[in-house]
Amino acid sequence: MEFRAKRGDFLATLYWSQGIVERRNTMPILANVLIESHGGQIHLTATDLEVGIRGRLEGEVARDGVVTVSAKKLYEIVREAPEETLQLRRLENEWVEIKSGKSVFKIVGMDAREFPEFPKFEGEKLSSVPAKVLREMIERTIFSVSSDETRYNLNGVFVEETTDGKVRMVATDGHRLAMIERGIGALGLSKGVILPRKGLAELRKLLEGVEEGLVSVGFKENMGLVVRENVELFMRLIEGDFPDYGKVIPKENPQLARLEQDEFLHALRRVSILSSERYKGIKMDFKEGKVSISASNPDLGEAVEEIEIDYQGKALTVGFNARYLIDVLSVLGSGGEVGVALKDDVSPSVLRKSDDDGYLYVIMPMRL
Repeated sequence: MEFRAKRGDFLATLYWSQGIVERRNTMPILANVLIESHGGQIHLTATDLEVGIRGRLEGEVARDGVVTVSAKKLYEIVREAPEETLQLRRLENEWVEIKSGKSVFKIVGMDAREFPEFPKFEGEKLSSVPAKVLREMIERTIFSVSSDETRYNLNGVFVEETTDGKVRMVATDGHRLAMIERGIGALGLSKGVILPRKGLAELRKLLEGVEEGLVSVGFKENMGLVVRENVELFMRLIEGDFPDYGKVIPKENPQLARLEQDEFLHALRRVSILSSERYKGIKMDFKEGKVSISASNPDLGEAVEEIEIDYQGKALTVGFNARYLIDVLSVLGSGGEVGVALKDDVSPSVLRKSDDDGYLYVIMPMRL
C-alpha cells in the first residue's frame, strides 16, 4: 500500500473516528483505524462493534492495499504534519511510514484481517431526510436517554413512523420523557427501532453545522445506516421492546402555566445553584399571575426568585429536579413561551413550547 493525500482531507476524515474507537482495549484492534486503498479510492474505517464510521477521501494511490494503525496516534501525527501533503506507505511486518516534508514517522500496525467487517448495505433502499430536522430531533430527545445499563431498552431513542406519515422519536429514563414528531418522509420501518445513544451522539456530531441538504437513512436487520456526503455511519440497533410510553403521557392536566422561556431558564439556573448537588431539587409555588422558584440546602443556604407568568389555576406547589427542566429548556431554541400543564404535586407534568405542537416533555415531580 502506498498513497499521497492532502493533510486537510486526511485530518477531516480521521476526525470522525476519534469518538468511536474503543479505548478500553477489550479488543486491541478496536483502538485502530482501518486504511484501505483500492482502485484510486482511500477509505478509513473505525468501529467499536456497536457504532462504526467509514470515510472516503481523495488521493493519489500508487499501490492498493490495506493496513490498520492506532486511530489516536495517526490523528495526532496528521494534525501536526508540517506540509499540506502526506505520503503513507505500508512497510514489512505491518509497520506504516508517514512522510510529510522533512518529517518521517514509523508506527506499528496490526493485521488488517483481525479488523471487524463493515456492514454491507449495497442495494438497500435508503431514504433521504433533511439533515437539519434530523439533528433537531436527536438534540431534543437524546438528553432523556437512560444511563442505567441494566435497563438496556431505555439506553437509546425509540424511532417509529406514525399513522399520519410522520417520524416520531421518544426517549425516557423513567423520570422524564421527551417526544418529537416531524414530517421528514418515510424511513421504511415496519416497526419501531431503538437507536443507541452513542450512535446518535456521533450522528449529531456528523450533522453539526449542516443547515441545508439531505442525508440518507436506511435500516437492515439489526443495523441502521446514515450517509452524509463521503461519510457513512452505522449503528447496531438495541434489541428488546421499548415501553408503552403512551401510558405515561398525562391526558388531563387542567392547570396551565405559560412562562417566558428564557426568563424561566435563567431563573432555574440561578436558584439551582443552592440546591442539592445530587438531586437538584427546587420548589415551584404557582399562584395566579406568578410563580415562586426556591431551593433550600442546609449545608449551603437558600435561594428564591419570583417571576410573572400567565396562570389562572388554583394555588399549587410542586417539586422538580431543576436539571431536568434546564435540560429541556436549553434545547428548545431561545425565545418564545413554554406551557407547563399541571395536575397536582404527585402527578407528572407536561411541558411544551407554545409554537410547536410536535414536541412534548413529561417530567415527574419530586418530593422535597
